Amino acid sequence: MRLTEAQSKAVFRDAGLPVPDGEVVSSPEAAQAAAARLGTRVAVKVQIPIGGRGKAGGIKLADTPEQAAEAARALLGARIRGYLVHQVLVERASSVASEYYLSVTVDRARQMPVLIFSTAGGMDIEDVAEKTPERIAKLWVDPSLGLRDFHLRWLLQQGGAPADLSREFARFVRTLWELFGRYDAQLVEINPLAQTADGRLVALDGKIEIDDNALFRHADLAAMRSVEADHPLERQAREQGLAYVKLEGDIGIIGNGAGLVMATLDAVQREGGRPANFLDIGGGARAEVVERALRVVPGDPDVKAVLLNVFGGITRCDEVARGLLQAIAALGGTSVPVVVRLTGTREQEGRALLGEAGVRGVSSAATFEEAARRAVDLARSHGNG
Repeated sequence: MRLTEAQSKAVFRDAGLPVPDGEVVSSPEAAQAAAARLGTRVAVKVQIPIGGRGKAGGIKLADTPEQAAEAARALLGARIRGYLVHQVLVERASSVASEYYLSVTVDRARQMPVLIFSTAGGMDIEDVAEKTPERIAKLWVDPSLGLRDFHLRWLLQQGGAPADLSREFARFVRTLWELFGRYDAQLVEINPLAQTADGRLVALDGKIEIDDNALFRHADLAAMRSVEADHPLERQAREQGLAYVKLEGDIGIIGNGAGLVMATLDAVQREGGRPANFLDIGGGARAEVVERALRVVPGDPDVKAVLLNVFGGITRCDEVARGLLQAIAALGGTSVPVVVRLTGTREQEGRALLGEAGVRGVSSAATFEEAARRAVDLARSHGNG
């Protein structure tokens, strides 16, 4: 479950971290009234559970309550990165001197949490990691040891945090670490963590992702879930009985069994790619289930390539191949390249079906690593084409 910015900031505020004053509203009139109560320049921000809202035109500044109403009118009802906007956050605008990045997430490769700090805040951290990796400090923390003072000193020193703010930075790091454990989170992020013109540190944005399997322990957070906030593809998949979660990458992932799908996500990331989704067709999936999955995943405009990874146990690989071919025939072809890795029950028959069909854009891979690598390469070439 991904919390919106306003929901994440409510968690930060309750934990004692400073965030700008603001109100969540769902009409231009309410936005105008909220801006009038704040009595200052405001930022009007769409509340959807995904990053990149600024680049997508989902954040507007307003100097007057009337401009705030105008901004809300433009944003409410719009679609931002596939999400229909139902609410906006009207928030006091801050005068920013510097921006930083701070997060705690799960490093699946090392199987432990990692703290990430950078002086290049306000930017896509993946872009920073690719272009200027020296500006990012990472600290892997053994959960059995926990976060210690020497960890904090190392992280902030390596990340280049100003010495005069080290005590305040340490407070933010400790709090994010505590929230990460308390809420069974997969990600707790502040970007940007801003130093304002008067020298204070403020969480200008926030993102929290909770492990769905742990939501039963967090009824307060589970109650925040809104069907309206779901991505349209998530609703479409749910209506078709598919377990689908929208992610922020460009490689569509389809697999059978949650463990295999998670392992596929990890393999794609190890090859330098970014998964666009999680989709589990389940055990024993028939051709029609595979066909439904192939209708959902390439329907995501972010997807530049699809990786279909199936282990044939109860699920038969020839059924999967048949479903794939049915979907492609019904759709009149495939708009993006599809890499298929079949292993297990009737894998030879499945590969034979794909080979005989000779569908353009569909290729088979013999191994897990080869499939992930090829999907990443195809996504890059397709995205640049």
